[in-house]
Amino acid sequence: MTQTGSGAGGEPPVLDFADVESLQDLATFVSRARTVDADGAIRLQVSGDALAAWVCVLPGRGLLGQGVVLGLRVMPLAPSSARAMDVAVPLGTITDRLARRSSAGDVGSSLPVPPGTVTPSWTALTPPRAGWEAVGSVPAESLQAAATDGITQVAQGTTAHAGGHAVDALRNRVWSAPLPGHPESGVPAGAGFAAYSLGFARRGEQAQVHRAGAWTRVTLSAGHVLTR
Repeated sequence: MTQTGSGAGGEPPVLDFADVESLQDLATFVSRARTVDADGAIRLQVSGDALAAWVCVLPGRGLLGQGVVLGLRVMPLAPSSARAMDVAVPLGTITDRLARRSSAGDVGSSLPVPPGTVTPSWTALTPPRAGWEAVGSVPAESLQAAATDGITQVAQGTTAHAGGHAVDALRNRVWSAPLPGHPESGVPAGAGFAAYSLGFARRGEQAQVHRAGAWTRVTLSAGHVLTR
C-alpha cells in the first residue's frame, strides 16, 4: 500500500510497485541522477496507481527558476486505495534503502520511503499537468550530440583557477543555448544533457516537444525532460 504518512505503529510510508521490474527502474533512475548530482534530491509524487519521480538536472536561476531542467520518470504502482503523496528525499537515502534490500536478499516490490524529507527550491516549480500543445519533434541523436558537445565545452572552458561564478556563467551559457540544428524547437541544449545523463535519449527515436506557458517538455519513451 502506498501511504502518505506514518502507518500503524509509526511505520514509514511504503511504495508498493506493480512489479519488481518497476522498483528496479527506480533504482536505475536514481543511479543515473546521482551521476549528475550525488547530493541531489528526488521528488516522489503518487497519484492513483502511478509514481512520478522527479529529479533536478540543472537548477535554474532567480525566483522563477529560469533555465531549470527537470527529469521525470513515471512508474506503475500496485492497485491501492491510498491517498496521494508528495515528498522529496535525498537521492542517497534511496540508494541506501536499495542497498539494504539487496544485502538482505529482499526480492519483493515494496520500498519504504526514507523519513528524512528535504525541500530543494526546484520542488516549488511544478510544471502544469494539462494545457500542453504539441509544437514539433527533435531526433534523440540531436539531444545526445548537444549533451556530449556541451560537456566538452564546459570541460575545456573550466580552468584550474576559474572561480565558481565563472564556471556557473559558462555552464549557463552552454546549456541555455538552443539545441544545435533545431533552434526553432525552443529546446535548450540543457534538455539534451538531461536526456543523455538520465538514459532517456535512445538512437532512432523522435522526441516529441510540447509547450505550456513558460514550460517546454521533451518526451521520449523512457521519460520526460521539462525546462523553463
